[in-house]
Amino acid sequence: MPPIELTDALSVVGPNGQALSLSSLPKTNTTRWVTSRKAQVIAAIKGGLLTLDEASARYQLTLDELSDWQSSLERHGTRGLRATFVQQYRHMRGA
Repeated sequence: MPPIELTDALSVVGPNGQALSLSSLPKTNTTRWVTSRKAQVIAAIKGGLLTLDEASARYQLTLDELSDWQSSLERHGTRGLRATFVQQYRHMRGA
């Protein structure tokens, strides 16, 4: 029996119900983080496809940034991942 490729064998449910695997996640050189890409990375972390540390290294993001994305997604849904929402929320908080 041929060895199973982990990138093809493991998948989790993405934010829109689609199957996510390591190969379907945003590219490692992504610099423009739209809400859908952020949500995919958080779904991969929550589903066990990536650890927080692996996602941080893979995308060259800080653990704080990923944690903020996760918190925003849990509190406000994908709307909370929008850059404009973060700016408005900070303004409302007086930060």
